[in-house]
Amino acid sequence: MFQIDLKSRKPIYTQVVDNFKRLIVSGALAPDSKVPSVRDMARTLTVNPNTVQKAYRELEMLGYIYTVIGQGSYIGKPETSQEIEALFAKLRSAAQELSYRGVSQEEILTALSTAPPLKGGSDT
Repeated sequence: MFQIDLKSRKPIYTQVVDNFKRLIVSGALAPDSKVPSVRDMARTLTVNPNTVQKAYRELEMLGYIYTVIGQGSYIGKPETSQEIEALFAKLRSAAQELSYRGVSQEEILTALSTAPPLKGGSDT
């Protein structure tokens, strides 16, 4: 489920965040499903609980999870329109950089159209 590379230069908490984001975006973790407790996740990953807590704080700040006091953390709902616009801005910026580096518009569109569909995404 999670892939943590202890030899990576990437901080462990960032790897935890990235793994959660990947699982949420792919639909493997459904909205409102319970997230393992900090202690359980730390035990599973054999990392310090403070590392997991930092990752959970980051995920909550980004809107991927939310916490109910006394009950734990849960997977958040899909993004708001403002967050979606921010993602489109990143996409446009990446396309501009690819174009600057010599990638044709056709190649960019082909890469986007051949990306695997994500659960819950639209086909428009």
